[in-house]
Amino acid sequence: MGQYKRNQVEEAISRTLGEKSATPSRELRTRLKRLLDADRALTIAARKAKSKVTNYAFYSSDSPGKGSEVSFSDYEAFALQTSLRVLDHAWPQSFAVNALRHIRSELESEHSRILKQDPGKLFGKERIKRQVRPGDLGVGNTDPVFLTLVSGQTVLSDGIADQTSAKVCRGMERVSKFIQENNAHSWTLFELVNQAHDLEKQLAAVRPRSRGRS
Repeated sequence: MGQYKRNQVEEAISRTLGEKSATPSRELRTRLKRLLDADRALTIAARKAKSKVTNYAFYSSDSPGKGSEVSFSDYEAFALQTSLRVLDHAWPQSFAVNALRHIRSELESEHSRILKQDPGKLFGKERIKRQVRPGDLGVGNTDPVFLTLVSGQTVLSDGIADQTSAKVCRGMERVSKFIQENNAHSWTLFELVNQAHDLEKQLAAVRPRSRGRS
């Protein structure tokens, strides 16, 4: 797995979103910057409060200080992309970042497993056709994985339910079990396999750009 500069992450995510410009839009860069800033702030606050979860969602380590360039892993780029998808479903930014902070270990492990799978078997149309059953979600791969958000009570004014939980679920059976375990009245699913492989291709295609003026 590689390490990528911020411009590579921004451009790769821009391509997965279908942006037509040669460079990421200002709106996208702003949204990503806000997520990164929120990650630093929320993690620092969690450490001050002596929280059990003190890792970052999108960083590997503390800020190296001004003048130093931060690199991102394949997973951290994927986590940023995933958090954008959560925001697009009207979840608050603080929730999106904290959810990714809390499930980082399991999501990072699953992301690594997903990328090791054979794309030919994973995305083969005939294999998908043979495997699909009536009522299945059309996910476009043979081994779907879902980021699952479930809410167990009425959503509060800030958009976060007291009983909102997040989990990485491999297959719909695990999704259903998680929903039942939490007695959820509503849930949101984000399929991850297609996104992980698409982003990995785009990251490999984007060249790093030197800082400062060329």
